[in-house]
Amino acid sequence: MKIGELAKLARCTTETVRFYEKEGLMPDADRTVANYRDYSAAHLDRLRFIRNCRALDMAHDEIRALLGLTDAPTGPCGGINLLVDEHISHVDHRIAELMELRAQLIDLRSRCEAEQAVGDCGIVRELSNMDVMPSRMKHSHVG
Repeated sequence: MKIGELAKLARCTTETVRFYEKEGLMPDADRTVANYRDYSAAHLDRLRFIRNCRALDMAHDEIRALLGLTDAPTGPCGGINLLVDEHISHVDHRIAELMELRAQLIDLRSRCEAEQAVGDCGIVRELSNMDVMPSRMKHSHVG
């Protein structure tokens, strides 16, 4: 199948397919006599796998590791469990960060009443006067 058909079946764009090829997540396709890429059902399965991993917010390195494990289908799946456990831990950490952010926003929102003039708005005043916190490094469990 051609790249457009592959993309359509996987519900993505041809640019997405090319991107995953460049990232080394998709294997090279065979070429037709006319030099078009000729994708197989195995490419479609792999692309769907990658897209499902991305839908779970897995990083390319995690996906690459999973694909490496799936390329040895008779091996134990302990490595897969470990990778998913690490990803769960990463999600838990992000949830904690988002809950902290939510609490800060609720506190900020409590500083203003709708009837106030913008010049008297406690939110604007707080945003103008609060100490800027250093940007948090985004938590990542990959590399």
